Amino acid sequence: MHPPRLRPILCQLKAARLQRSISTSKPVVELAYDLYEPESSKKNPGAPKNAPVLFLHGLFGSKKNNRSMSKVLARDLDRPVYALDLRNHGNSPHSPHHDYTALASDVEAFINTHNLHNSTLIGHSMGAKTAMCVALRSPSKVANLIPVDNAPVDAALKSDFNIYVKGMMEVERAKVKKQSEADEILKPYAKELAVRQFLLTNLMRAKDGPHMIWRVPLNYLAAALDDMADFPYRDPDEIRYEKPTLFLRGTKSHYIPDETLPIIGRFFPLFKVADIEAGHWVISENPEGFRRAVVEFLQDKD
Repeated sequence: MHPPRLRPILCQLKAARLQRSISTSKPVVELAYDLYEPESSKKNPGAPKNAPVLFLHGLFGSKKNNRSMSKVLARDLDRPVYALDLRNHGNSPHSPHHDYTALASDVEAFINTHNLHNSTLIGHSMGAKTAMCVALRSPSKVANLIPVDNAPVDAALKSDFNIYVKGMMEVERAKVKKQSEADEILKPYAKELAVRQFLLTNLMRAKDGPHMIWRVPLNYLAAALDDMADFPYRDPDEIRYEKPTLFLRGTKSHYIPDETLPIIGRFFPLFKVADIEAGHWVISENPEGFRRAVVEFLQDKD
């Protein structure tokens, strides 16, 4: 065992080595984003900006999912909010490499490119694990962290994403011309209307014909489902994030069961948990509960 005073230094050195070895293995992509400025910045554009918030969506999502909440958080926190499209989603480039180390590298490159400091990372589901990886690998870039309904563990996806992909592939093969046709095809694969509407936000008109296509590369994402269930770090004695962290979990969701709390505490020793009355889709199901938890947590840090 190393003396206690040396452990933080050793953790930082190991994290730096991990980051160098990982970030050079796969090319980063330049992420699309929307920026929501607080009123204070609009009224006085030359004034120094408050610490930014980066908002990361989940699998099959995009920056558009978080548009309304980004505006609300920019207003309530008086901070700029960057809503990102992660690789293979929204308007960001596609890549066959889709795992959390690649996703984290993209976000780190975004922070560097935009010269952001003391950032808060908020991520839902896939975005939560991405945000956790960034914080663990690059703690100096992240002032505080809010993972939403996901834990730093290797666990099978607890919803039906593989079934959704099968339905989406059937839509693609059918070359539908209307969104309503796609909805009918998806019904056996996603019985809840809200889920189908969420998936259908990825449907767009093809440039080379009257049919509709998916904005996301289904072949890449289908191949990445196991990686999305995984978490790339196993040993919290080697890498940890020792800054304020708030885990938000839906009371009707099973993504952060109580048995994961000990390992969460080892990776993120300054963590808190807030339960929100919702399923896995916490932000859309209970936006006010989500907003209140985030604002209360971050106002304490200002």
